[in-house]
Amino acid sequence: RNPFKAGPKKQIVPKTVERDFEREYGKLQQLEDQTKKLQKDMKKSIEADLAMSKSAVRISSDLLGNPLCEPDADFLSMVTALDTAMKRMDAFNQEKVNQIQKTLMDPLKRYSSVFPSLNMAVKRREQALQEYKRLQTKVEKYEEKERTGAVIAKLHQAREELRPIREDFEIKSRQLLDEMPKFYNSRIDFFKPSFQSLIRAQVVYYTEMSRVLGELAQQVDEIQLTDAERERENEAKLAELRALSIVADD
Repeated sequence: RNPFKAGPKKQIVPKTVERDFEREYGKLQQLEDQTKKLQKDMKKSIEADLAMSKSAVRISSDLLGNPLCEPDADFLSMVTALDTAMKRMDAFNQEKVNQIQKTLMDPLKRYSSVFPSLNMAVKRREQALQEYKRLQTKVEKYEEKERTGAVIAKLHQAREELRPIREDFEIKSRQLLDEMPKFYNSRIDFFKPSFQSLIRAQVVYYTEMSRVLGELAQQVDEIQLTDAERERENEAKLAELRALSIVADD
């Protein structure tokens, strides 16, 4: 749009209407941005979840295949229990991700698909407004001229051209002003069930994992030690290893 091109002198759209329109459309633009950001963040969260449990399974599988487990039956039993627990964790995690995909990610995708058509409707309104302004300027130009027969005929023709364009713009504008707030206000009812499902999926997963890891702890932690005691025990073992001649400093 050329800002230096003279527009119609008459205020064809009330300032209150334009202000209301800009406010409502601005809210929807923000909603679109936040919806896209939520999709992106949830996708990252799902990928991180899956990568975490897959890595845990690989670690336990690598331990099982490591020769250091073979000579010690107790150690082998502990690592086997760990491997079983990690595989159960991965299976529960996959169930959780599938539930989140179905009840949150898919609805988010469907919701996002509405915005392009909304933005196109706003663009069509803007195009109708520009055409309205062009023809209004044309009418005003003939209204300012001396009323000769030719001018009156052109004025009449310009007004006839203007009428359907004005009606088209007003219909588009009224429809958007009516429907944009309705669409915006529907967001809570649309997403509330999805986030309730997300919370339930997380609760079920962590409840199951608490049970799985509790059982694992009972299997492998026959001697109850605090973290500090384990650290001291590890340092003592490491000191013994450092004392060996093959690792002694020159």
